[in-house]
Amino acid sequence: MASLNKVMLIGRLGKDPEIVSFENGNKKMSVTLATSESYRDRNGEWVEQTDWHNLVNWGNIALDIAEKRRNYIKGDMMYVEGRIKTRQYVDAQNVTRYITEIVVDKMMSMGTNRPQVNPNQQNTSYNAYQQPTVSSQQPTANYQQPPLPEMPNPDYDGDDLPF
Repeated sequence: MASLNKVMLIGRLGKDPEIVSFENGNKKMSVTLATSESYRDRNGEWVEQTDWHNLVNWGNIALDIAEKRRNYIKGDMMYVEGRIKTRQYVDAQNVTRYITEIVVDKMMSMGTNRPQVNPNQQNTSYNAYQQPTVSSQQPTANYQQPPLPEMPNPDYDGDDLPF
């Protein structure tokens, strides 16, 4: 029977991506991603639980991020696709340690709290299989765009991140 190992996450970067270069020319990207969920406890109080995920990649995605890593910084909202990988090693005290990581196949920015320098700049996606871009067209003269629905304005301060 076949199996499936697929992860899709949306969360905020916990730190700027770190790029490590090896002597053979390979690069490794590593970064943490925070995902949160809120629920009400027995007393009716809202509780937020944050999970931290270790993201890694070697090869093309790491190379792309190494060249453009200033685009991704701590606090940025990201969409990530990948697979779960657990590895082990023996530390200096001869204890076997296990590390569970998300091996990134696709990583895409979903927004940032930083002011955008160029308003025409699009989100950057790193994916071995790039989607074709769709050109935007101006609406015709007699077309009116319907009004956008009112969105609640949460008491969210961009500096008030859990990391």
